[in-house]
Amino acid sequence: MNIDVVEILKECGALLEGHFLLSSGKHSNKYCQCAKLMQYPDKTEKVISIVAEKVKDLGIDVVVGPAMGGITAAYELGRQLGIRAIFTERENNVMSLRRGFEIKHGERILIMEDVVTTGKSSIETSTLLENYGGIVIGIGCIVDRKSSEIHLPIYSAIELEFETYEPGFCPLCNEGSNPIKPGSRKF
Repeated sequence: MNIDVVEILKECGALLEGHFLLSSGKHSNKYCQCAKLMQYPDKTEKVISIVAEKVKDLGIDVVVGPAMGGITAAYELGRQLGIRAIFTERENNVMSLRRGFEIKHGERILIMEDVVTTGKSSIETSTLLENYGGIVIGIGCIVDRKSSEIHLPIYSAIELEFETYEPGFCPLCNEGSNPIKPGSRKF
């Protein structure tokens, strides 16, 4: 089955153009809001099936989604793989494992994100899970923006490269535009 991820993202209104302030502090003229995709379970299932196909033979015990964007993505991947899916969340702006979720020593974990840009949430989550004795074997995501510093394998449904700018060198700012902050992470 040939799945056109870009077309599905466009159908859902998930590919945005404008002036965006990213969690990294950089600016971009494009943004992928996967929450717009995940409001449609049938479309989400199709897109995440691409990731499921790539990771199905990795011996994953649990899928972990960093809140907010990774929660639904991790749940859907776990459902497709027939394995447990949990999530981490920020408590006092620090990634934490709460709500009675546990990682057993030696469990093989795939972190599942909606979009990987800098990889900050994934790296924080990986460190947390390894501190519990888990073995993080990779990062799954709907969109890999190809700008992260992650030193783990990344299994994405699609790779999209968007231009990013340092705030002082942003052509959109120079045109008088003010960026909007679409993501969930606070600075």
